Amino acid sequence: MPLFSSSKQEKKVKVTFANGLLFVEKPDGKQQAFPLEWFPKLMNATDEEREDWKQTATGIHFNALDIDVAL
Repeated sequence: MPLFSSSKQEKKVKVTFANGLLFVEKPDGKQQAFPLEWFPKLMNATDEEREDWKQTATGIHFNALDIDVAL
């Protein structure tokens, strides 16, 4: 019987925004904070643009904004 895998990648980190910061929480519970001043396009982005991201081998890529955040 063949095995099938989903083409969707499971997101292993949690991304939130608050008080001018981007927070990334890893599966082990550790959290990193990045000032949005470092990413002006992300600071001025809509909620939809901020929610359109994928986890990569090196961090997070915001698709609509073409921004990479290394973790």
